[in-house]
Amino acid sequence: MACPFAKHISSEQFQRQPSIAEAHNWNLDEDLSEIPGDALTLTHLNAAIQLLTAPSIDNVHEALMSLIGKYSNRWPGLSKLKSERSELSIYPHYDYLADIQDNLAQIDESAVSEILVHLGEELIQTACVGVIERAFKCLGSDLQEFLGSLDGVYDVLKLQEEDISDTGFVCAGEGELIFTSERPVLAWLLLGCLQALSRLLFNCEPEIELEPLPGDTPRYRYLLRVDEPAVEKLERRGPADIVSGDARDLKVSNQFFCDAFPWHFIMDEQLRLVQMGSAFSRLFKGHVGAGTAGLCASTVFRFKRPRGLQLHFREIVRRTNTPFMISLRAPPGRPDFFAKGLEIKGQMVFCPESNALLFVGSPFLDGLEGLTCNGLFISDIPLHDATREVILVGEQARAQDGLRRRMDKLKSSIEEANAAVIKERKKNVSLLQLIFPAEIAERLWLGAQIDAKTYPEVTMLFSDIVGFTSICSRATPFMVINMLENLYKHFDELCGFFDVYKVETIGDAYCVASGLHRASIYDAHKVAWMALRMIETCTLYNTHDGQHIKMRIGIHTGTVLAGVVGRKMPRYCLFGHNVTIANKFESGSEACKINISPTTREWLVKHPDFGFQLNARDASYMPKEFTDSKGLTCYFLEGYKHPTLSNDRPLQEHIEEAMRQTLQDTAETITLEVGQ
Repeated sequence: MACPFAKHISSEQFQRQPSIAEAHNWNLDEDLSEIPGDALTLTHLNAAIQLLTAPSIDNVHEALMSLIGKYSNRWPGLSKLKSERSELSIYPHYDYLADIQDNLAQIDESAVSEILVHLGEELIQTACVGVIERAFKCLGSDLQEFLGSLDGVYDVLKLQEEDISDTGFVCAGEGELIFTSERPVLAWLLLGCLQALSRLLFNCEPEIELEPLPGDTPRYRYLLRVDEPAVEKLERRGPADIVSGDARDLKVSNQFFCDAFPWHFIMDEQLRLVQMGSAFSRLFKGHVGAGTAGLCASTVFRFKRPRGLQLHFREIVRRTNTPFMISLRAPPGRPDFFAKGLEIKGQMVFCPESNALLFVGSPFLDGLEGLTCNGLFISDIPLHDATREVILVGEQARAQDGLRRRMDKLKSSIEEANAAVIKERKKNVSLLQLIFPAEIAERLWLGAQIDAKTYPEVTMLFSDIVGFTSICSRATPFMVINMLENLYKHFDELCGFFDVYKVETIGDAYCVASGLHRASIYDAHKVAWMALRMIETCTLYNTHDGQHIKMRIGIHTGTVLAGVVGRKMPRYCLFGHNVTIANKFESGSEACKINISPTTREWLVKHPDFGFQLNARDASYMPKEFTDSKGLTCYFLEGYKHPTLSNDRPLQEHIEEAMRQTLQDTAETITLEVGQ
């Protein structure tokens, strides 16, 4: 026959839910990363119970594959449910169980419930292994204890997760379990799980009847009957099972019981208080006492847990396997009651010999402050009650937590200070890199010794302003400084664009070099292009009397010696005969002209893809200090035209296109000149 629960929730009303709870996805690897070995934890217990209430897609898929392998001969249509696990990964909130139920109804509608029961059995056989099996075993030594612990433990787990759903278990009596869930498919799955767990954990085969209960919330009752031989019952009995059942045989007085268990009370069938422990009696002194009769428990106690509990005697009896949480109300006529709201956590016990309910608990406190503000003393907690240790240990933990917070604050301060130091160090390093090549700046910062080094084929540029002495004689110092600042600021930007190293500026002299900090086959090209841009830039700036600034430039390529000189205000200086020669080529130049040496020309014409416009000068202009100058002469660099651009394009575009080509050849990237 078809599933009898399908009529309770129509397909239009039922909204599918994910196969595993979204709000609290317990990650064993993260939660247990600091727990050594195979220690059993609350996380394992939660994972085990979730196997019954919200099995994951992985667990359901594995159980389904096992089910198909075992029962495909009996139900051939099961093979249609085969699928790859990877196909389900793209739907993280896919309700796999509901889809299986729908497909089973199409395969064999009369066998849906039976197949789901077998699926529940396979779920336990495939997933209940290792630590999950140990978690189930710790719930009880027999089936009845297992059902009772299932009720209480799941209630605690829901409280920790702040789960407000109706899903849950209620062990309503001997062999009776009530399961609440919005997903009917889980009811049949749980039936199979209970059968498999009974065989696995307790080696028994209970007869389980499943029936839906009326009401707005879907609930299902499971009645479990186990035929156990009388001999086995006697073997399981201990001393507690053979003592007298007559209440008159109790060897303690009521007063002794009230002192030994100060946080207890007893209610009769009408939920009237008939006895209270000494701690309750002291709190309610003058209003409710141990001998007070006829006062309803709900007058001075508010039942906070289990949630939704109906205050009827039989309903409370059905929930004796669930932890209870009550809080104190103000007695009649005492609105200023100091212990109002004090929570007591404990257990409700049914006493059949007197048809009464006994509550035994302990104050739910988190420290000494909670104890004293409710008018309690440490002596109010009996020695046998672990709450006393919890309060004292909690104070120690609170002190340790305060120390930890102070240490964390100190750590944060140190990290902030360290970050500030790193930031300042970066500023210092950046400043050094403005003065020295990057490699030299880094070694200076680390305090390493800087040895002088010889660099071959370094291209040097020397420049000065024509008539600078005359300009200075006719202008104020401020005018001169302002003129040089504007001009050299533009030159510095050109240094960054062409990636050449600025050696120094002395007065009107501006010196750069390429091939020191980063050697390249285009070092001479970069310096030549920069010289052309420097001459062009001079036309943008005037002297104080409105005349364009005129520069003369000399360029030479050769071997130099470079090193750091001085400890106070150290300088990175160039030494050698070729430095002197470069300076001579600048002295032999003319206004708005770029005088280049024969060695520099060799580098410029070595690559035919670049169109430098060079005009040879008379050999008499060669510096006398230039060795082996026989048959050689110097040249004026008049301009540059890149082969890929038309001649009418501006000089800047020709040079930028040339720079792109050099960077492509050296697998670098280009950043266009600042301000263009």
